[in-house]
Amino acid sequence: MSTIATGFSLPATSGSGARGSVIGNATQVRDRLDQLTRQASSGLVADTYGGLGSGAATSLSLRPAITRIAAWQANIDAVQGRMAVTQSSLAQISGIAADFRARTADLNGLSATMIDSVAASARDALRSVAGLLNARQGDQYVFAGQDSANPPIPQADAILNSGFYTAIAGAIGGLSGNGAAATIAASRAIATSNAPGVSPFSTALSQPPAALDALAVRVPVDDGRTEPVGILASANAEATSTGATTTGSYMRDILRGLATLGALDSTQMNDPGFADVVADARDTLAGAVSALNVDAGVLGNRQAAIAEAHTRMGDTATVLQGQVSDVEDVDMAAVLSRLSLTQTQLQASYQLLAGLQALSLTKFLQG
Repeated sequence: MSTIATGFSLPATSGSGARGSVIGNATQVRDRLDQLTRQASSGLVADTYGGLGSGAATSLSLRPAITRIAAWQANIDAVQGRMAVTQSSLAQISGIAADFRARTADLNGLSATMIDSVAASARDALRSVAGLLNARQGDQYVFAGQDSANPPIPQADAILNSGFYTAIAGAIGGLSGNGAAATIAASRAIATSNAPGVSPFSTALSQPPAALDALAVRVPVDDGRTEPVGILASANAEATSTGATTTGSYMRDILRGLATLGALDSTQMNDPGFADVVADARDTLAGAVSALNVDAGVLGNRQAAIAEAHTRMGDTATVLQGQVSDVEDVDMAAVLSRLSLTQTQLQASYQLLAGLQALSLTKFLQG
């Protein structure tokens, strides 16, 4: 037997059998080289589950779980921005309402200049609150619930010309003839109304609280678990509004309180019911701020819980992805090492085949 330095052994008669053996060997080496080249290029053990062997079961069982986690995280990412915009608007609205609750004390001195100044500021604040209730995250109105494509207050910029404000201004204007109790009751009825042309809210949000529950936005954040992630402009989320003249909604109460103050006129300062109307506005705003802050606190807790869930899911996904990578991904250093060795083996096979083509029995015997 003659031995070639490449590690291949040939029989003394270099016939078709020897060539066939070398060709078969070279083909196997070539196939192995192709596989290693694909692995080095993609970083994957195989392009199909079948190529993973026993690791296919692990990949098939874990990948759906990773996909679900990615979907939940995407949901959380989408609503975190929405919740942040909501919190910012709530903080500003609470600040405005608290400021005017404090400023009602200035009206007790019955200064005509002060009354007109507070009224003008309240009208401006009413426009500001209406605008804040139309806050958006991207193309979604955050206080509109599932009706997020439409503004909660369609006439926010022109709310002083809306049926809501003009009706309350009319009620306040009739204070002298109707008395404080009737005036307060009328303004409350206006603020509670869902009638078209009276309610400042969109058609979707001008419904009783029970009907509005269906508009609340809930986002899946885990298997079988959803979280409410918003507040509707016309209804409370978790807070309960209390007080003798509340509408049951702190946003309606804030709009009513500001509209009431905005409609006051210094000519009413000596009216016997003036102080009662101012006191009602003050108490309404105070109760509204308290209820609003409760919902803001609950929303903040949900933000923290959702953020924690996002982190926890990320940790779980990392572990699962690691297990998938163990069966799907190659050890690149090992692959490149085997690739280099296989290239050398294939080159040796080709050289051996070339030698066999030139080899004859006479040359072999002479050697």
